[in-house]
Amino acid sequence: MNTIRPVVVLAQGFTGHGIARSLGRLGVPVYGVHARPRSPVAWSRYWRDNWRWDFAAQPVDASVDRLLRLARAIGSRPVLLPTDDTTCLVVADQADALRDAFLFPDQPAGLADTLSSKQGMHVMCKQHGVPTPETVFPRCRNDVLAFLSVATFPVVVKGIDGAALQRRAGARVAIVNDAQTLLERYDAWETPDSPNLMLQEHIPGPSESVWMFNGYFDRDSHCRFGLTGHKIRQYPAYVGVTSLGVCAANDAVARQTIDFMRAIGYRGILDIGYKFDQRSGEYKLLDVNPRIGTTFRLFVDTAGMDVARALYLDLTGQPIPAGRPREGRRWINEAFDIVSAPRYWRDGASSLGHWARSYRGVEEASWFAWDDPIPLGMVGLASLGRVAAASGRALARRRATPARHIRRLVARERPRRSSEPPRPASSGKRAPPPTR
Repeated sequence: MNTIRPVVVLAQGFTGHGIARSLGRLGVPVYGVHARPRSPVAWSRYWRDNWRWDFAAQPVDASVDRLLRLARAIGSRPVLLPTDDTTCLVVADQADALRDAFLFPDQPAGLADTLSSKQGMHVMCKQHGVPTPETVFPRCRNDVLAFLSVATFPVVVKGIDGAALQRRAGARVAIVNDAQTLLERYDAWETPDSPNLMLQEHIPGPSESVWMFNGYFDRDSHCRFGLTGHKIRQYPAYVGVTSLGVCAANDAVARQTIDFMRAIGYRGILDIGYKFDQRSGEYKLLDVNPRIGTTFRLFVDTAGMDVARALYLDLTGQPIPAGRPREGRRWINEAFDIVSAPRYWRDGASSLGHWARSYRGVEEASWFAWDDPIPLGMVGLASLGRVAAASGRALARRRATPARHIRRLVARERPRRSSEPPRPASSGKRAPPPTR
């Protein structure tokens, strides 16, 4: 590479270590900004240095000031790369304040906010004729009751702000099979003062029918790099992020995405997902991430390009080498897949043999790398800690449950007589990485 410029990664979630590896292996100095000082992401050997700052917990003005001070400390006007919705919107909304200190794609005003909002995205899809599942956004319980008069089950319940719903309910999405379950889920999950739930048409089909496009669009909204692939398994099963995916060509998905992004003037890295609807023969848009996604290293071509490298080369004035798709390349998030796979076994969607064969062709893992093994160990320790905490809470609840209530629960689970109608289905030691 002819031009070396530092990169600042706002690594607030579980994507940053992949970026550090991808760019660090090219000799690029990569700096991480982490929400938690002991995040498994922060343990990659490819970070030049680490800082601590939680963008979700801090005022925007304070976050901008922190970034400007960081840019001055590093020098050379670093490339700035957000990795989650919060940091993506901070960079987009505060572009005028950050532009002289950092290099980053210059998005049209308000576009990142619209695409990050599931409601805004739905409206934009309708305006541009992009197929997407039919969706309603209830403002109150009466809106849900009105929806039930025309609803066809199953129905997908999602958070408009998925992160907020995760914090409130411990989940981002659920598939419900009847009206009673839908109302129960709404009552438990909704925040009436600030409505955050959407009710979406369920598109039948296995995880393999969920297709993804990862690409990079330059200042003229030309796609300079783009690959497609589909999910094999998800976490949570059937409704979540990719736990195992495969790179595969899909010209229809690529063309639909490129035309849509050009029409709206999109610039930068894009992670977008569709599901194929056999009933209509359409690929229906599910989610748009106007930023780098957690599965970006699934999409690597024969020239070694991924979206992080494409953005870096373009912003630093270097050519992006042309490569071909790596058909059949598989990528795994091992921490997620080991949790989701048993659900597929229990449901009969997979067998032990099929699960073992599905790992053929896996070329890269999210956490493990021979030249950077410590993040895997740290995410394993973090997972054990969460399991222990969950077990402790469950034990405390059992100890606090009166015996007569336990007897009622047991009686409720006894097999019903055949004359009774069935119930509706429901669905070496190392010091911590330096942080400042």
